[in-house]
Amino acid sequence: MDRWHGQSPCPGREWHGGHLKLTDFGLSRHLRRGERAYTICGTLQYMAPEVLSGGPYSHSADWWSLGILLFTLATGKFPVPPERDHLAMLASVNRCSYESPGSLSRGLSLLLSELLCRNPLRRLRYLHHFKSHLFFRGVTFDAELLQKHPVDVVVAARQAEAAALESSVAFADFDCDLLASLSRPWPG
Repeated sequence: MDRWHGQSPCPGREWHGGHLKLTDFGLSRHLRRGERAYTICGTLQYMAPEVLSGGPYSHSADWWSLGILLFTLATGKFPVPPERDHLAMLASVNRCSYESPGSLSRGLSLLLSELLCRNPLRRLRYLHHFKSHLFFRGVTFDAELLQKHPVDVVVAARQAEAAALESSVAFADFDCDLLASLSRPWPG
């Protein structure tokens, strides 16, 4: 078995000393402190109410999305079912009460209620609030310390032929040729 060192064989994934970092910034925008945006873009289920309504919105919309992600990871379902467009999704978001299931811990339920607050000015949105939150009590946020104790994960390298075959099957339902040469301009 081989370990990944430095560069990952998988695009969009990095491997740093035992810490896997997954990113997807296909629809992202850098906002300076205090700047607002008005673009309605992204995955409907993760959009904050202020994004669904056309803005203005700020970084606090990202904390809403984190709340949706945490809720989904903890429960296996979205707090609001998907809708056909942003207006229908906004109506559903405004009707939903976002009650956490009783099976969740008190700390996680509190965190979700603070992230899924419809009013962005009252939403949990600063890192120092997370660090002192009940849910994260006992968690170390020291990045240097975290890097000193990497997660012990061993990843087996797959044969290139098997990976190519699996990816062609996995993308069989896609309209575009994702396996095309990267030398051609996108879209292919």
